[in-house]
Amino acid sequence: MIHKISDMKIKMILSFAVFLLTICTYGCDTNKSSNNNVTNTDADGDTTNLPPVEKNKPNTDYKLAFKGQTRIAGVKTTTAYKVEKISNELSRPWAIVPLQDGRLLITDKSGYIQLHDADGKLLKKITGFPEVVNRGQIGMHDAAPDPDFKNNKTIYWSYAEKNGNGNLLAVAKGQISESSSTIQNPVVIFRANPTFNSALHLGSRLVFDKDGNLFVSTGERSDRDGRKQAQWLNSGLGKIFKTTKDGKPAPGNPFLNQKDAMPEIYAYGIRNAQGLDIHPATGELWENEFGPRGGDEVNIIRPGKNYGWATITYGIEYGGSEIGDAIQSRAGMEQPIYYWDPVISPSGMTFYKGNEIPEWKNNLFIGALSGSHICRLVIENNKIVGEERLLADKNERFRDVAYHNGMLYAVTDSGNMYRISKK
Repeated sequence: MIHKISDMKIKMILSFAVFLLTICTYGCDTNKSSNNNVTNTDADGDTTNLPPVEKNKPNTDYKLAFKGQTRIAGVKTTTAYKVEKISNELSRPWAIVPLQDGRLLITDKSGYIQLHDADGKLLKKITGFPEVVNRGQIGMHDAAPDPDFKNNKTIYWSYAEKNGNGNLLAVAKGQISESSSTIQNPVVIFRANPTFNSALHLGSRLVFDKDGNLFVSTGERSDRDGRKQAQWLNSGLGKIFKTTKDGKPAPGNPFLNQKDAMPEIYAYGIRNAQGLDIHPATGELWENEFGPRGGDEVNIIRPGKNYGWATITYGIEYGGSEIGDAIQSRAGMEQPIYYWDPVISPSGMTFYKGNEIPEWKNNLFIGALSGSHICRLVIENNKIVGEERLLADKNERFRDVAYHNGMLYAVTDSGNMYRISKK
C-alpha cells in the first residue's frame, strides 16, 4: 500500500511539472510581437570569441599581413534590440542621410531625393536636380547636408554626369525648397575627370570633417585603363578627395604643390569606395571598398597614402586568374586593416556614435550587398577584434546604413527601410 501511494504522488508531481512547463513555454514569451514588421532580438549563451562568421572557403590562400586581418572571431550582441521595417515603398534608394532635425533624406538612383520622418513616413519628394546618367551601377549616389543646413538648407550630392560620349562623377550643391519641393540654385562644384564610357564603379560617398571640408570617394570604373589610373595622381579615378564647400582643394592637402597631381587628392589606389565615415573617437577617416573576387577592404584613410589597387590585392579576377603579379604587399602601399574573402560587397557604412547600446559604441556598421546582412565590426586600437552579422534573416541587399539619435537606419535595393533600436 505504501508503495502504491508513493507511485501516485510521483505521477501527480510529474503531471504538475508538465503543466508548469507548458504555461512557461506558451504563456510567458515576452519576446513575441503581434507586429509582423518588428523583430525582437536577445542574445543568449556565449557572445564573445565565437567562431568566425564566414564559413565559406576563401578564393585564395594568400598570406595575411598580420593576425586578425580577416576572419576574426565572431561576437554576438548581448543588449536586447528591435528591428522594424518602417517603409517598403522606396524605389531605388542609394543613400539614407539623417538631417539635424531627425528627418531622413534618401537619394534615389534615378535622380531625386525624398524626405521622410523618423518613422519612415514620406513627407516630400524633391526634384529639379541636374540630369543623371542612370544605368547599370551608376546614377544619383550620396548626399550630405551642409554643417549649417538648419540655416542655409544646402545639401551636397554626387552623381553620374553625362559628358560627351561618356560620364563622370560630379559633386553639386543646392538649396532644398520645401515649399516648391525642388532643389534651388544647383551648381556643380567638382568633377572627377576623366570621362569614361562605363556604367560601373563610380563610388561614391560624401562626408564632412570637423572643419567643414568635404571628403569624396570615387571608383576606377572597373575598366583595365581605369584600373591603372587609380595609381595616377593626374586622374580622378580611384581616389579619395578632400575639398572645400566650393569644391576647391582643401587647405593642407598632401599634393597641393606637386606638379601634375590633382590638388584635391587626399589618398589614392582605391578600387570602388562606397563607404566613408569619420571615427567618432579618433577623428580619422575610415573607408570600405569592393574587391574583385575576394579582397573587399576596410581602410583607415590618411593623407598622401597609396592603398595599392591594382598593384596589391587579396582578390583575384572574376574569372579566377591572378591580378597583376599576384602580390599582397609592396613598400609604400598601405595594408587594409581588414578584408573579406569571399566578398560581402560592402556599401554604405556608419559608426555607432551613441551610448544607447553601450557595446556598440564606436563600432562600425556596414551594409553588405551580396552578403545580405549588416556587418558589425568591433574595433580596439584601430584593429578589428570581432565581427557580427545582423539582419541576415531578411535576405536583403543593404545599400546604406546610417546612425542617428541612438538608432541605426538602413535602406535596401528592394526599396525597404529598416530601423534598429534598443528594445
